[in-house]
Amino acid sequence: MKLIKKSILFLFLATSLIGGKAYAQKTLIDVSIDSAAILIGEQTALHLTVTSDKDRPVQIVIPNDTLMAGVEVLSLSKPDSTVIENNRLLIKQDILITSFDSSLYLLPPLKVVDGLDTVYSNQVALKVSTIPVNADKPEEFNDIKDVWKPPFVLADYYPIIYGVLLALFLICVIAYIIKRLRSKKSLIPFKKPEPKLPPHEQALKELNEIKQQKLWQQGRSKEYYTLITDTLRKYIVERFGVNAMEMTSAEILDILQKEADAVPVYNSLKQILQLSDFVKFAKMNPLPDENDLSMTNAYLFVNQTTRVEEEATPETATEEKKTEEKNDSNIIKE
Repeated sequence: MKLIKKSILFLFLATSLIGGKAYAQKTLIDVSIDSAAILIGEQTALHLTVTSDKDRPVQIVIPNDTLMAGVEVLSLSKPDSTVIENNRLLIKQDILITSFDSSLYLLPPLKVVDGLDTVYSNQVALKVSTIPVNADKPEEFNDIKDVWKPPFVLADYYPIIYGVLLALFLICVIAYIIKRLRSKKSLIPFKKPEPKLPPHEQALKELNEIKQQKLWQQGRSKEYYTLITDTLRKYIVERFGVNAMEMTSAEILDILQKEADAVPVYNSLKQILQLSDFVKFAKMNPLPDENDLSMTNAYLFVNQTTRVEEEATPETATEEKKTEEKNDSNIIKE
């Protein structure tokens, strides 16, 4: 009899332990809400918590767009899984919802498919209210806001600016080409640089230009002598290799006094430089004869100090060649 009682007691305890263990391992689902009362268009979040065995596959069923009529699902967060005590798995997920219809909603329970069983969550309520309006004070109503203009950003207009500048540039280029072609001129406006004249030719050219200006006749004696001496100084630099542009008149005369080619016309140059110094620094006003003499001496100095090889210009060489050929033909005839 005692043996039978002990067997019954053992079976009862085993059944209780198995039943308690089965209950402890049951899948659980719970839902909570951030704010149960919102205004139209505002948002709130549902917090979903699922607890199940670690190795048991479960499927959480959540609508993608509409939780129920009038309540929309905006987004779902990624499930966050954590292993807790007793080898259990805790899954958390948030659901962002909103509503555009004022009402009191009893949100439907969410469910989890656990094998052949389906477990449902608790239900939560959501109250959606309209914005309160005081009809007795119409001045508090706000009109529809005007459309805002975007701020001015210069970079947005770069394509237009560059396009206009490029178009203007192309128009100018085309007009220039047409004008050059109509006038039968080269499209390249640059001229070839003129060949540099020999020093004595350049000096004589400048003296001729000074003479034609008739400066001293207009009372511009200082300018007259400045141009003459500058021309002679540049000629001396090219002809004798003396840095005459940086020297005083006395220094130039001292050096040229030792140059054989300049000795015959040394006095002519001396007359020009000394008189020029008086005019420029002592404000002397020379007589007309002195002005003419200065120009004559300038021509004389250049012509008398010209190098022999410089005198043979292309025209002179051609004439000399013709003369030689003529002389040779006369000799043959004789």
